[in-house]
Amino acid sequence: MKIVRIIARLNVGGPARHVVWLTKELNTADVQSVLIAGTVPEGEEDMDWFAYENGVKPIFIEEMSRELSPKDIVSLWKVYREIKKAKPDIIHTHTAKAGTIGRIAVFFYRLFSRKKVKIIHTFHGHIFHSYYGNLKTKIFLFIEKTLARFATDKIITISQRQFEEIHEEFGIGKREQFEIIPLGIDLDKFAEAAAKRNILREEIGAKDDEILIGFVGRLTEIKNVPLLLKVAEMYQTKRDRSFPKLKFLIVGDGNLREELEAEAAKLKLTDTVKFLGNRNDADVFYAGLDIVALVSLNEGTPLSLIEGMANGKAIISTSVGGVIDLLGEIKAEKEGYKICERGIRTESNETESFFQALMLLAGNKDLRAEMSAKGTDFVRKNYAKERLFKDIRQLYEKLQNIE
Repeated sequence: MKIVRIIARLNVGGPARHVVWLTKELNTADVQSVLIAGTVPEGEEDMDWFAYENGVKPIFIEEMSRELSPKDIVSLWKVYREIKKAKPDIIHTHTAKAGTIGRIAVFFYRLFSRKKVKIIHTFHGHIFHSYYGNLKTKIFLFIEKTLARFATDKIITISQRQFEEIHEEFGIGKREQFEIIPLGIDLDKFAEAAAKRNILREEIGAKDDEILIGFVGRLTEIKNVPLLLKVAEMYQTKRDRSFPKLKFLIVGDGNLREELEAEAAKLKLTDTVKFLGNRNDADVFYAGLDIVALVSLNEGTPLSLIEGMANGKAIISTSVGGVIDLLGEIKAEKEGYKICERGIRTESNETESFFQALMLLAGNKDLRAEMSAKGTDFVRKNYAKERLFKDIRQLYEKLQNIE
C-alpha cells in the first residue's frame, strides 16, 4: 500500500506532530508512506526538526504555504508531479490549504492516469467562522463543499462536535463520507509528570503557594490571547488576601508576540504574566502548571488541552470545537460558564465570565484534583497514539478493498 500524505506547513502545533507520527508509524514492510509539506511563513516557527527527529524526510514544496497566493498554481503542479511519481493507492490531505491543492491535484491525476486512487481529507479545525470576513468565508465553504462532492472519498473529523459543525451546520459532504477519529498523543512522555513538577517552577521563581495558569499555543489572532491578558488584569485589579496567588504563563510564539508583550507591559502585568516562547520540553512545562487555559475563538480538538489532561492538570476553556467533547458531561451551570466533569468551559469570550470561572477553579483545590483525575483517565483511555495508528490503518485497508 502506497500512501502520500500532504500538509500545508510543518509549523508548531498538533497537525505537524500528527502527520509526522502517522508517516513514521505507517511506514512498514507492507506500507510505504511519503509526506509532502509546504513552507512555514515568516513569524511562525518551523517544526521540520520534529520530522527529522522521527526519521521522516518530507518532500518540501517551497511555493505551498497557508495563505492564498499566485504561487498556488506552481504548488498544484509540483504536488501533481510528486503524486504522479509516487503512484499512490491513497492520498491523505491535512488542513485546509493542503486539502484544496492536494485534492485538486488528485482529481487531475485520476483523470489522466485512470488510476483508482482513494482520497481522504482530515479536518484538524476549520476556517468557517472567526478567521475571515463573510464573503471570503462563503468562498472557502463553497470550495470545501465542491471538493467533498467531487474529489473526496472519506472525510475525517477529530471529534463528534467537529463532525456536527462541519457536516450538519455547514453542510459539507454526505454522512457516509465521514469518519470520526480522535487525535493521538505520546502518553509515555508524560508518565513522570509529578516528579518534574518543580523544574519549571524553580526556573521562573514560582513560590509553592502560587497557582500557575498556562496557555500553550500559537500567538495568532484566532487564539484570542488578549482575553487572557484582560483576565490577568482583572485579577491584578481585584485581588485581595482572599484571592489565590496566580501567575499566568504563555507558552508559544507567533506573529502577535511583540504586540501581546507590549499590551501586557501597558497593563502593568510584567509580574503577573510571563511569556516563555516556544519550548520543546512539554513534559517539563506542563508538569509545572496547575491549570491549562484556552481562550480560542475557533478550534478543532486542542492538543494543549489533551496534553494538559494527560499531565493531570485542571482545564478551563472557551466552548469551541472539540472542547465540548473533551470536557464531558455538564455537572452544574453558572452565569456565563459550565462546570463539566473534566473541566470548566465558558459560554462566551467575555472577560468577566472567564475570570469568575477561573477564580472558582483556582480557589478550589478539591475540584481541580477531581477534574484532573477524570481528565487523565479519559485521555489515557481515548487518546493514545497507538490507537490513532490502528484506526487510520484500518480505514486505509477498508478503502483499499472498495472498488
